[in-house]
Amino acid sequence: MSNTPALSEAAEVKGFTVSRARDGGFERGGLRQKFEYRDLGISTATEGRFHAQVIRIGGEGQQVAGEHWHSLDFQLVYILKGWITFDYAGVGETRLEAGDCVHQPPGIRHAVLAHSDDLELLEVTSPADFATDEA
Repeated sequence: MSNTPALSEAAEVKGFTVSRARDGGFERGGLRQKFEYRDLGISTATEGRFHAQVIRIGGEGQQVAGEHWHSLDFQLVYILKGWITFDYAGVGETRLEAGDCVHQPPGIRHAVLAHSDDLELLEVTSPADFATDEA
């Protein structure tokens, strides 16, 4: 006998969420103008302790970002498709490709230098809401 709840039971468990890729859900209006964001529902499920989203470039052309930093406790970026080049203070230029993962320590200054037109990445942060400051 399994201890795993049936789907109907699991849907009633506080904080349980499923975000299905087939439902689409990409929207503009996030931090970067040309990027599209798909909220994975983690913020609501964790009462704002965490946020997870898939971010992809919306069309051709670069969406670079000057030096900035985020006021948060945790930020992880995992590249799903394509590539992106960051410049991290104290580290230098760092190119990430599909399958690469980076933990960006709280407050690290960084810039987006370039990316592929097919860039798609997963970003996980804590807390869900945080400030971004430009240099």
